[in-house]
Amino acid sequence: MNWSAISAIYVFEMTRFFRTLAQSLISPVLSTSLYFVVFGAAIGSRIQEVDGVSYGAFIVPGLIMLTVMTQSISNASFGIYFPKFIGTIYELLSAPVSFLEIVMGYVGAAATKAMFIGVIILITSFFFVDIEIAHPLAMILFLVLTCISFALFGFIIGIWAGNFEQLQLVPLLIVTPLVFLGGSFYSISMLPPVWQTISMFNPVVYLISGFRWAFFGLTDVPILTSLIAIAGFTTLCLGAVWWIFKSGWRIRQ
Repeated sequence: MNWSAISAIYVFEMTRFFRTLAQSLISPVLSTSLYFVVFGAAIGSRIQEVDGVSYGAFIVPGLIMLTVMTQSISNASFGIYFPKFIGTIYELLSAPVSFLEIVMGYVGAAATKAMFIGVIILITSFFFVDIEIAHPLAMILFLVLTCISFALFGFIIGIWAGNFEQLQLVPLLIVTPLVFLGGSFYSISMLPPVWQTISMFNPVVYLISGFRWAFFGLTDVPILTSLIAIAGFTTLCLGAVWWIFKSGWRIRQ
């Protein structure tokens, strides 16, 4: 394993992140604050509690998941797309670096950035609501797995994208709606039976449900099912990345 190559890619990507640290932090903090004002205050005044948890606290895991997923995708997709755009990816491909080492560098950096922002949002939420994390280790596990899996997904999008507009296509039109419809701001049990069944086909439901369980011990689906779902998604992304480098799709073609 060429740890020097992995470290070089990782440090380069993290340096780019810290150059725009103010922008990277101010945007999610402001967005989270607005969500608390709109959903926590406006809707929270009508919905006092959900399963014994105050509504303001109940939406915190969903807010973190929303930001972590989108940030993981955008950071990883831009990280690999930009070398393609300026042509420096060919230097990387010709270097004595394996595809696994390339992926570890880019995905590791993207996951770290998303995790960093997720922690900032969690800290921000303490200024608005009182939160007690029931299972802190499980919370960290779900956060890490989500960052890694969606960074892998973003890496695939970065390889697929042919322009900067396509980088935002999947996060805006697919991921964000799935998060909003995945129980970020409500419990699936609050829906009519038909919509509960339909919601089970949304993969984000399992991620948010597992993450919320780590906070409050509440879950819409069994915790083991949530772990299997995120493990399956991560495995699927790894398989797709392996095929991309093996075939050279959108890289050498």
